[in-house]
Amino acid sequence: MNASIPNEVADRAPEGQQPRAEPGTGPVKLGMPVSRVDGRLKVTGQARYAAEHTADDLAYGVVVNSSIAKGRILRMKLERARAVPGVLDIITHDNRPQVRSMDLFYKDMTAPGGSPFKPLLDGVVRYSGQPVALVVACTFEAARCAASLVEIDYEVERHETHLLRHLGRAREPSRLKAGFSPPPKPRGDADAAFARAPVKIEAEYYSGVEHHNPMEMHASTVLRGADGHLTIYDKTQSPQNSRWLVSRVFGLAEDEVTVRNPFVGGAFGSGLRPQYQLVLAVMAALHLQRSVRVVLTRQQMFTFGHRPETWQRVKLAAERDGTLRAVVHEAVAETSRMEDYVEVVVNWSGQLYRCDNVRLGYRLVPLDQYTPMDMRAPGAAHGVHALEVAMDELAHALRMDPLALRLKNYAERDASQDLPFSTKELRACYGLGAARFGWDGRPLAPRSMREGRELVGWGMATGTWDAMQMFAKVRAVLRADGHLEVSSAASDIGTGTYTVMSMIAAEAMGLPLERVTFRLGDSTLPMAPIEGGSSHVATVGSAVEGACEKLQRLLWALARRTRGSGFERTLLRDVEFVDGRMRRRGAPPQERGTPLADILAAQGRSRVEVRHLLLPNVPKQKKYVRATHSAVFCEVKVDEELGTVRVTRVVSAIAAGRILSAKTAHSQITGGVVWGISQALHEETQTDHALGRFMNHNYAEYHIASNADTPPIEVIFVQEDDRIVSRLGAKGVGEIGIVGVAAAVCNAIFHATGRRVRSTPMTPDKVMRPAPDAPDLAMEHVPEPVARQAMGEPS
Repeated sequence: MNASIPNEVADRAPEGQQPRAEPGTGPVKLGMPVSRVDGRLKVTGQARYAAEHTADDLAYGVVVNSSIAKGRILRMKLERARAVPGVLDIITHDNRPQVRSMDLFYKDMTAPGGSPFKPLLDGVVRYSGQPVALVVACTFEAARCAASLVEIDYEVERHETHLLRHLGRAREPSRLKAGFSPPPKPRGDADAAFARAPVKIEAEYYSGVEHHNPMEMHASTVLRGADGHLTIYDKTQSPQNSRWLVSRVFGLAEDEVTVRNPFVGGAFGSGLRPQYQLVLAVMAALHLQRSVRVVLTRQQMFTFGHRPETWQRVKLAAERDGTLRAVVHEAVAETSRMEDYVEVVVNWSGQLYRCDNVRLGYRLVPLDQYTPMDMRAPGAAHGVHALEVAMDELAHALRMDPLALRLKNYAERDASQDLPFSTKELRACYGLGAARFGWDGRPLAPRSMREGRELVGWGMATGTWDAMQMFAKVRAVLRADGHLEVSSAASDIGTGTYTVMSMIAAEAMGLPLERVTFRLGDSTLPMAPIEGGSSHVATVGSAVEGACEKLQRLLWALARRTRGSGFERTLLRDVEFVDGRMRRRGAPPQERGTPLADILAAQGRSRVEVRHLLLPNVPKQKKYVRATHSAVFCEVKVDEELGTVRVTRVVSAIAAGRILSAKTAHSQITGGVVWGISQALHEETQTDHALGRFMNHNYAEYHIASNADTPPIEVIFVQEDDRIVSRLGAKGVGEIGIVGVAAAVCNAIFHATGRRVRSTPMTPDKVMRPAPDAPDLAMEHVPEPVARQAMGEPS
């Protein structure tokens, strides 16, 4: 624990047990299906989340949100709210504590270009649902009651929230986000090749707004110590990112703030950026000089970032044998007036299939909404969807099997960058997935299969995602009792970070899993990247292995200095670490070696500690394209009269490098498939454009896939080992599980009904369209002149 944190605060907010494997788990090998080491704490309620830490002086804050989409606050009527017993204060832009106002101080580590939102900085309203006040009371009930009594008069200005009506205003991103790759320059002449080709398709695709909706709502508990130190429990995907923002906005020194997130109840990207409740909670704690908790309601979870609404146009052309001659993929997405949120939507279309003529475009329309933000597989979840549905449409036009078309145009290299893939086992994904699904039995013609009153359809799609590695630091401490503690300021948002990091350390040091503890979720721990992009295993995991390698070297050096140890003349390569001992490699079974605790005791050590910094081998990695791949096969059953779609089985074949934790990896892919089904059939946030406001902001009306919507899901991991991406050979599985799933569902619906739905979600009203060629009403059919103008072409 950080020495600057007062003991009384530490006593009020105990960490509880560190997640640790059950006794008797024994030795582990990477790849085993190990149960989560944090599982027992979670299912027994011992794991504390952001809103479950307390203090004797804890006050409760409830946010008041704007009811208009654009304008200015004229006056706030607070008398009735202040009169509620227990109300301590109502913080507004008029009485808030001092904060910095420059954009620089509000830019977190993942902020896009532009001017970040600054809670309660002034009286300007920039989007509907913007926080405009914080009511703080001695009880949550009093704060909630008082918040309902706040009255606000506004000067209302005209707002714009309708993407499809404003495609003509689309422009190139002017302020790019770090790490964003804009579409590559055209290769060949895609338009001329499209015009010449004998078989071609052209279609528009639309995906509405989606909100993250993790089970744990965003919350921040600020515990103020007697010396003013702030210990903050925040729902975040990086405690160091939240600490960075708080320190900069309020001008606090690094050692005045500690942020913790030992347990996170899902995030999916919603915690990549610190959300406004964090700033408001700190604001209140500083203003009142006491501990404060702010928890957002489910409705308020719809008042910050979301997956952006996106319109796309795809044009594919081919020879009659299926050889691709032209690929054109253009996208227009929403962003806010404040920032240019960008994501990679179209680039995959220049990478996934072999084609000499490719033109890609990506533009933005600023609207009066909060800045969109990354959501699981950002850009790919809807960008690859449009491409994969278009490929299915082309296969139908060619009268060709959809899988055969993909294999015909299989890319061994990324032609956009003219680079090889570090590893690519997509062909094996196709083969194994198709065999397990029984794809060979699929009739080519739509409407060929029926069971009772339901039409049956089979669809497939390809998935792809980046395989990233960042930099991280890890500390490893071996104690005299033989227990190993490894730590890094990583996060576990439910992905299994605790488990896989413990497994890596246990195997490296030859220890039973129950004698290893991995600590994370604390800003005072060694630096770790934000948990996102499926990079934690390749990054933090590699750092863990590197730290354990240093620890091995240190223990070997200590043993060599110990007389009679038997290791005096050994080299490091001559020893191994097994069963909590160090022994000579190749020694007879009766020679069990020396317990690690005895090596420390012989040198009078109570502990040994090492630190390791993991830096990616950028010069080597830049010579390759690093990606994960998948092949998704899906069966649906459609009741044409009702328009209802049931997904009845899914096979997902994944190539994501070496799988280190079979059980948690399987869980990640299964969860991704469930969300892909949800994206395909259920999820969309509806906007009342007259109000500029999201309307279905609750679990009752924002539909998500439930158990009844989830079919048998079979996950196949293809053998792959990628030492370019990471020293462990691992890539990461968090994002790839969702990519391609919605497209496979869409393609299966077409195979069942002969009707193509080009917008998500594919609700019964769309599936029941009276004719196969009827327009998709969700898009209000954007006129061709507007579509051309959206992409900067002459009308």
